[in-house]
Amino acid sequence: MRRVLTAVAALALPISLAAAPAVASATDTVKPAQAADKLNRPAALVAQGPDDVCDFTDSRPSLGLGSSGAAVRQAQCYLNQATGAGLDEDGDFGRITQSATRAFQQCAGIVVDGRIGAQTWSFLSFWANAPGAPFC
Repeated sequence: MRRVLTAVAALALPISLAAAPAVASATDTVKPAQAADKLNRPAALVAQGPDDVCDFTDSRPSLGLGSSGAAVRQAQCYLNQATGAGLDEDGDFGRITQSATRAFQQCAGIVVDGRIGAQTWSFLSFWANAPGAPFC
């Protein structure tokens, strides 16, 4: 019985390979449906997604206790949007902002260190701009 199954499998493999579609080459002609599809696409890319809810800066430096400036205001705004932290968006990264950052990191399931680095920025910007915020 095992030999019969092996023989059938050996015969079926070349048949399945022969029935596989051929790979298109660069010299193939464009079919009319493909040409019409290209004509219907916009010429320029269109920005998608919501506008950023916080617009203090596009900069995403590492922030921690003692940091200050527009990036801290951006982070505080994100924390308010994502968690309802109620922070003053004053641009000073103090103990209250650090505590709100830790609470957000805990809620998001990411490393809890009270600092805002690349991972925390990514989660903050996503959660703050997501419909249905605040989440925590």
